[in-house]
Amino acid sequence: MRNFDYQRAGDVAEATALHGNDHSADFIAGGTNLIDMVKLDIMRPQRLVDVNRLPLTDIESLDDGRLKIGALVTNTDLAYHERVLADYPVLSEALLSGASTQLRNVATTAGNVMQRTRCPYFRNPARPCNKREPGSGCGALEGINRNHAVLGTSDHCIAVHPSDMCVGMQALGATITVEGPGGTRDIPFEEYHLLPGDTPEREHDLNDGELITHVTLDAPIDGARGHYLKLRDRMSYEFALASCAAVVAMDGDAIREARIALGGIGTKPWRSHEAEAALSGQPATEQTFEKAAEAAMAGAVAHRDNAFKIPLAKQAIVRALATVTAQR
Repeated sequence: MRNFDYQRAGDVAEATALHGNDHSADFIAGGTNLIDMVKLDIMRPQRLVDVNRLPLTDIESLDDGRLKIGALVTNTDLAYHERVLADYPVLSEALLSGASTQLRNVATTAGNVMQRTRCPYFRNPARPCNKREPGSGCGALEGINRNHAVLGTSDHCIAVHPSDMCVGMQALGATITVEGPGGTRDIPFEEYHLLPGDTPEREHDLNDGELITHVTLDAPIDGARGHYLKLRDRMSYEFALASCAAVVAMDGDAIREARIALGGIGTKPWRSHEAEAALSGQPATEQTFEKAAEAAMAGAVAHRDNAFKIPLAKQAIVRALATVTAQR
């Protein structure tokens, strides 16, 4: 492991000041992803700013019905919070499917939002990766790409985004609040994670030195129910091959409003507005669900080993919708 400086911040202002605009600095909280990257020599921070003492561990219900989640709230505390269980069960299900209890006990909300891909080419310094080293090539394009993305890909990167929590938040709608040298700003959750395009090294809409302080969930849709379905090689603590977060509100037998987000198949947590449009005003039938699934995956591009993900994702959508509409 390379040497690095370590500093502990007492408040948000001190944390952002210690980081500044230094490209070689990183914030650290739970460290469940960052420390792995450092050990693998993928990330090489020269300074770590410890933010664990910052007062960002509260979950607060706001007057407008939204839920404000501190950046340092652990995945366990978030998954079992009474308001999340009551109004955002799809998020609780996503979190509980995402990792072992030990990891959930230390992994933080902001850290999960910042989580980096598990692409083996990204994680191996001996292999080419445009995300790790721009211009070096993408080893996955012609390599073993069974677990890679089929939506949001480019000629430069097909790495899949690994988070379950982020898929749940994508379906619910949320805002990420950050603070940095330029002050405080809000980023819509759907705009935070970036598509790879020709700059796959840019994974998120953060400026240098900006620190996530809160994630605020939209007010729950009146009368809506949610479900998170994760399909994977094994049930025990495995990343998704395809997953679906479905949130549906009904008017009688017709779908009044639906939110569909997908995991395991996109280069970012994937919100399918196409599927949502196909569901709006339609009866809650298998035929409707299948049409929505077709719409969601219409733009998918398969590679040598991962074509199976397209029908698998469609199955996830149909099954999630069947489950959530059967809860009435």
